[in-house]
Amino acid sequence: MSDENRPRIELFVKAGNDGQSIGNCPFSQRLFMVLWLKGVTFDVTTVDMKRKPDILKDLAPGAQPPFLIYGSDVKTDTNKIEEFLEENLCPPKYPRLAARNPESNTAGMDVFSKFSAYIKNSNPGLNDNLEKGLLKALKKLDDYLGSPLPDEIDENSADDVTSSSRPFLDGQELTLADCNLLPKLHIVKVVCLKYRNFSIPRTLANLWRYLDAAYAREEFSSTCPVDSEIHSAYASVAKALKCPQSCLPDRH
Repeated sequence: MSDENRPRIELFVKAGNDGQSIGNCPFSQRLFMVLWLKGVTFDVTTVDMKRKPDILKDLAPGAQPPFLIYGSDVKTDTNKIEEFLEENLCPPKYPRLAARNPESNTAGMDVFSKFSAYIKNSNPGLNDNLEKGLLKALKKLDDYLGSPLPDEIDENSADDVTSSSRPFLDGQELTLADCNLLPKLHIVKVVCLKYRNFSIPRTLANLWRYLDAAYAREEFSSTCPVDSEIHSAYASVAKALKCPQSCLPDRH
C-alpha cells in the first residue's frame, strides 16, 4: 500500500508548559520514535492538558495523551498502539522493529522504579541505600549492553567473544525495546543531575556507549523534551533531602 493510499496517521502527545512544544511524557516519546523509525508519513499534535481541549472530549474522552488516529480509528493504549503499528506498518515497505532477543525487552526494566524511589525520598538517612539501588540497576543494564548477543558469537570461530560493542539494546539498530527504555533513561539522567547532583558514572562505559549512540540518532534526540520541561514535571515529585545542602555528596 502506498503512502497516498494509507490511512492518515496523527499522533497526539502531551504539550509542554507553553501549550505547544513537546512535554515530558515517555509514552508519547516512545510512540513518536516508533512512527519515525517506521519511516511512515504522520502528523504530530501537542495537547495542552491544562486547557482540557475539546479534541480530547470529541476524540478520546477521559484519555490522556498519547493517543493515535489511524484513518477513522482512535487508539488510546500505548502498548496496543505499538502492537498495532508493528502489525500494520510491516515489511516489505516498513521495517520490523521488534527485538529479536527477548532479554532486550526487559533489560533496564527496574531502572525507572529504582530512580523513582531515589528521587521521591526526602530522608537523608535513606539516600545512600536508594542511590546504591539505582546504581545496581544501572550496572545490570551496563552488563547486558556489554554481553554479546547470540548473533555476535561465531560458533565456528576459535576466538571467544566475551564482550559486545553494539550501539543499541538488541544490536546495530534501534528497536521497540529502545523506544521504551531510552525516554525513561533520559529522564533519569536529567532529573538526577538537577535534583540530586548525581550523574550516571562514566565507569558504566557500555551504558554511556548506548546513550551516546542514541543521542546521535535524530529519532531519539529530536523527540526528547527540553530539560526544563523535565525539571518542571519533577519539581513537585523530587523531594528535597531535609538537610543542609552540604550533606549531599559532592559529585563531579
